[in-house]
Amino acid sequence: MSIIIMIIVGFIVGLIARAIMPGDQNMGIIMTTILGIVGAVVAGFLGQTMGWYAEGEPAGWIASVIGAIIVLFVVGLIARKRT
Repeated sequence: MSIIIMIIVGFIVGLIARAIMPGDQNMGIIMTTILGIVGAVVAGFLGQTMGWYAEGEPAGWIASVIGAIIVLFVVGLIARKRT
């Protein structure tokens, strides 16, 4: 059941991050979900590194969205360098 919840939360976080981030992100449902999940992982890692979260504690919604925005920004930089 936790995998299904992770997928749903990842999709919602990915949608919010794409709505906040300016520009055109051509992503489908699966990539949006992966974006949200990776954003939550990035937020959890950064939060643990800075001492905001204990080990094993999940990142919050706002931190997950910020992590997804960071991931979108990095992907945008990489995509620009390719073209």
